[in-house]
Amino acid sequence: MSSLPDRPHLVISPGRGNSGPEHWQAYVEQHWGDTSRVQQSLWNWPTRYQWVAGIERHVRPIERPMILVGHSAGALAIAEWALRGGSTQNVVAALLVAPPDMEGASRALPALWFRRLIGWAPISRQPLPFPSILVTSTNDHYGEEPDLQKIGAGWGSKMISLGESGHINHKSGYGPWPQVLEWIEDLSQVG
Repeated sequence: MSSLPDRPHLVISPGRGNSGPEHWQAYVEQHWGDTSRVQQSLWNWPTRYQWVAGIERHVRPIERPMILVGHSAGALAIAEWALRGGSTQNVVAALLVAPPDMEGASRALPALWFRRLIGWAPISRQPLPFPSILVTSTNDHYGEEPDLQKIGAGWGSKMISLGESGHINHKSGYGPWPQVLEWIEDLSQVG
């Protein structure tokens, strides 16, 4: 796919540690063309306040239609940013892939008291101010799919389950991922 002038700008919001060159988000950047990536100040210590502020700093100056594409904590940060007063006026839609369930009992996440301390729990559950797709997996170690689907229902997201796909990252086999470009193309037609 080549970059077309009438396509929305894509804003990539990676998860903890940033998405490396083998991640599907890098694949999206290479194939969509008109993209930018949110830069967080503390990639390995995602706190809600700092990550929401990072998205706001990145998005506020963009004065054209955009689609937000988040993975893991980057997906959850998009939802929290949008529901806590973010500058959403130019956002056409969002693709949210494998957000962690910061309220759940996952052993892969820090203790719940710590998740509350850094601002991720409880998760906001109001409808997002733009259309969204939530992509989940039945064996993601950062959250149980039924719980994530309840969160997504609160956001008003269209749900897509990939079955047993782990955390839907390059370690789970999601580097080059043509399907994600189709979903983004569908979202670009919404606005």
